[in-house]
This record gives sequence, structure tokens and C-alpha cells, in this order.
Amino acid sequence: MIEIMRTNDLVLISFVESLLKEAGIAHFVADSNMSILEGSLGVLARRVMVDDSREKEARQLLKDAGIEQELRD
Repeated sequence: MIEIMRTNDLVLISFVESLLKEAGIAHFVADSNMSILEGSLGVLARRVMVDDSREKEARQLLKDAGIEQELRD
């Protein structure tokens, strides 16, 4: 899996998960539990991961949704 986004914004993560699920792109949000351990202070960002073979499609989906500024290089 490859990281396409890293953020502390729970609303944005929820939106991205919804888009990916609707498109049938398997994904995983990493570091969710670490954020809980650090007390939800926002120090540790959550990472949205997708399968390498669907990365290009996932990136295009998020660009089309107008949130390309959130994508990691």
C-alpha cells in the first residue's frame, strides 16, 4: 500500500474514505490508534493508504473532488 494523504482533519478523512469506498478502491487509514494514544492533540496525523495498483485512480478521484492540495507527493 502507498500513502496518498496525511492529515489530522477527521472530516476530510471521512470524506476521502467515502469517495474511495464508492469508487471500489480498497483503502486503509493508518495511525488512527496512535492518535488516540497521544490524546487526540493532533500531533500524529492519520495516513490514508491505497493499493499501489489503484494509486493513480485514487489520486484522480481526489483531484476531481477538489481536494488535490491534500495529496502527498
